[in-house]
Amino acid sequence: MLRESYPYYVANEARSPNMDLAVTDKYSGKIATHVALADAKAIDEAISWAVRAAEPMRRMPSYARQQVLMHCVERFTARADELARALCVEAGKPIRDARGEVSRLIDTFRIAAEESVRIPGELLTLDIAPRAEGYQGMVKRVPIGPCSFISPFNFPLNLAAHKVAPALAVGCPFVLKPASRTPIGALIIGEVLAETNLPKGAFSILPCRREGADLFTTDERLKLLSFTGSPEVGWALKAKAGKKPVVLELGGNAACVVDQDADIEDAVERIIVGAFYQSGQSCIGVQRILAHETIYEALKVRLVERTRALPSGDPALEATFIGPMISEGEAKRLETWIQAARQRGARLLCGGEREGAMLDATLLEGVPIDCDVYAQEAFGPVAVLSSFADFDAALREVNNSRFGLQAGIFTRDIYKIQRAWDTLEVGGVVINDVPSWRVDNMPYGGIKDSGLGREGIRSAIEDMTEPRLLVLRTPPSERS
Repeated sequence: MLRESYPYYVANEARSPNMDLAVTDKYSGKIATHVALADAKAIDEAISWAVRAAEPMRRMPSYARQQVLMHCVERFTARADELARALCVEAGKPIRDARGEVSRLIDTFRIAAEESVRIPGELLTLDIAPRAEGYQGMVKRVPIGPCSFISPFNFPLNLAAHKVAPALAVGCPFVLKPASRTPIGALIIGEVLAETNLPKGAFSILPCRREGADLFTTDERLKLLSFTGSPEVGWALKAKAGKKPVVLELGGNAACVVDQDADIEDAVERIIVGAFYQSGQSCIGVQRILAHETIYEALKVRLVERTRALPSGDPALEATFIGPMISEGEAKRLETWIQAARQRGARLLCGGEREGAMLDATLLEGVPIDCDVYAQEAFGPVAVLSSFADFDAALREVNNSRFGLQAGIFTRDIYKIQRAWDTLEVGGVVINDVPSWRVDNMPYGGIKDSGLGREGIRSAIEDMTEPRLLVLRTPPSERS
């Protein structure tokens, strides 16, 4: 069960100046707890402390940063059930999926702990011409400074972790704005961090209204902005961010191509997970399914059968696969998209019914490609089927999108695999699995409207550090 209230964190310390943010149980719709809500004054103070913490964080030895991260691993492991239950309530995430996210949270901090003591440098050969004889160079990476993080509602633990853990690994103080709909997981992370000996100001975790969060983006004292969320918001933030580097993990419209030589049963099982895991609220959730015409009908029959059988309802029950969407408004939006597609000739294969925030797992076929449910990011439990005769044409159709995050290809043909890797305009190509697959040490991100830059611990470490060159000249008298 959630506690009655949760504080926010400024400069490593819990504060409860109010309890103005009500967090609802996404299944029942009832208020589950209250959270302290930060104002502009608190955010400004947090940034000021982050600036003061930059030097002590930079000087913190690698082993000490690793100890902080390993403390988090141990405490998250001990509190895994609490974290999963909180996710189940605040995000409406089915309990099995919630446990999976907690395990990824732990993985992400563990990977960051490992990387914290092996941040790479480089030895440069500079004597490339007679004038450079006696010169050599070395490059080390230094923390970029105070960072601003904005995390989304759909993976409130692990997507916050992908910003927080690498920052701790390299020694960057940070201010974090968790999603106001799902702040509890991030605040528990703050509670655990407050148990450590991090320098004062090393972290602040501040739920706030969107309109009150401008300082997270515009304040010039912050040296990096990392945002995960919608494309519309992300690109607007980038335009306001000024000189600071910006990392954007945005939306998707992920496609999955099933070629004629694929294992149909295996593909169906993976597509079901990829399309409907946590009610499809994932930017790499399977939205478009392109199947070769020779296997299309067989694949469709199996997909419809499996989709209809998915248990939906209370996310706290072990059997539940489909829980609520984040809000009734989002469920209504997607229901409207489904109805609009049907009015233009799309065929409903299963699902399509809504009750409150609960929307049935839905499959459509024959959807015009300019319908929202095909062309935009659905971000809910719906997928669209279509057939293809030519593999290269299928790849072109995958690319026919404003998004480019990940794509999945089911085939045993190595030449088609290479073609897909060469051709697809996405950040990652996953072979014989769905685009929804991710582990937390791989570089992850997209192109086009799907974002800018990459996450994954090593990629984030690169973003949160700057290369600093040292040139050494050996005078002629000292050269052997």
